[in-house]
Amino acid sequence: MLYTAYELNRSWLNMASTWASVGAQMLNNPALPFGYTGMGPMMASALDVFAHASAHYGKPAFDIEEVTVDGTAHPVTEAIVVHRPWGNLLHFSHPGLAEDAPRLLVVAPMSGHFATLLRGTVARMVERAHVYITDWADARMVPLSEGEFDLDDYIDYLIGFLEHVGPGAHMLAVCQPSVPALAATAIMAENKHPCRPLSLTMMGGPIDTREAPTTVNDLAMQRPIEWFRHTVIATVPLQYPGAGRQVYPGFMQLAGFMSMNLGNHMLSHYHMFKHMVDGDGESADATKDFYEEYRAVCDLNAAYYLQTVEHVFQKHSLPNGTFVHRGKTVDLGKIKDTALLAVEGERDDISGIGQTRAALHLATGLSESRKKYHLAPEVGHYGIFNGSKWREKIAPILEEWIARHDKPRLKVVA
Repeated sequence: MLYTAYELNRSWLNMASTWASVGAQMLNNPALPFGYTGMGPMMASALDVFAHASAHYGKPAFDIEEVTVDGTAHPVTEAIVVHRPWGNLLHFSHPGLAEDAPRLLVVAPMSGHFATLLRGTVARMVERAHVYITDWADARMVPLSEGEFDLDDYIDYLIGFLEHVGPGAHMLAVCQPSVPALAATAIMAENKHPCRPLSLTMMGGPIDTREAPTTVNDLAMQRPIEWFRHTVIATVPLQYPGAGRQVYPGFMQLAGFMSMNLGNHMLSHYHMFKHMVDGDGESADATKDFYEEYRAVCDLNAAYYLQTVEHVFQKHSLPNGTFVHRGKTVDLGKIKDTALLAVEGERDDISGIGQTRAALHLATGLSESRKKYHLAPEVGHYGIFNGSKWREKIAPILEEWIARHDKPRLKVVA
């Protein structure tokens, strides 16, 4: 009933959004005199803000058409190189890449947003590397016939994607996937897998949420796992391919994140309204672009979501040494030749300071020369992987770390 009620409400809002958009266009029509009065621009701007805030946004496109490297523009090619039911592997490249350019697997979060949230990450790293990225599926679009998807499957997908990229690749995990990416690295290291990554970079990841717990961590700890199972899990309605599947709906995830900083979101929309009234379309469009991406959400399969809450945020299974994959305990001490870089934001209100750095302490079998920690000053959670500070301050550190470790292994470490 929860999902059906949401769909009904969304239909009503879509109609209201359409009428508001029509009203704004009429008021902005130079042929109509009312638009030249004092109230005309204000009413048009108010209707435009409402239309934008109440519209439904589907899966965005990456739309990375070109990159400029050393003053030269190069067209970017995007291709699906692996197609699987629960997620594709995309490859971004351009003709200006060196023959020996590094290969980087970017692991996008499966946490309610689409992989396009990392558009800025891909656009920056593809300048000098072949970039592969996990493009996770929206659970409501996956038929029941494709079976379930949980943390074990997530790890298996990462290993399979690394096998496709081949030996000598690097891996970058942004936020939530830091946990399964680190686990996959340990599993591959223990098995002496030839495709284990040369380096793993974790950015704003909840490796150990007992370190500087945030509001997100507190919410996960306040309720037993059964509360989440019975309260936030819904059934996909009949109009979707995944009808009947149990999911954690994306709209609930979005509502949770919006409520954490509701005042800031309201202020952003007020500023957007003021920009429109003042005729500053560029600033208003920048805010619109952000929220079109931010409000485009997808559903998570219930098994995966509940396991993540339980093992990452409640039981702290990975740092406690009790994390299990396919019935076998994951031993982080087996990581011996994959260089680890942990990046955190000073103002991150989702993954607190120390949560990602914990991975460096847990990798007891790795030499200190293969570990690095960077705390990005005055950077929030999204600023770690997007925006000017990411492009100018953080990305160069990652590129240097990859370059330092971008060489074939001389021997198998026992």
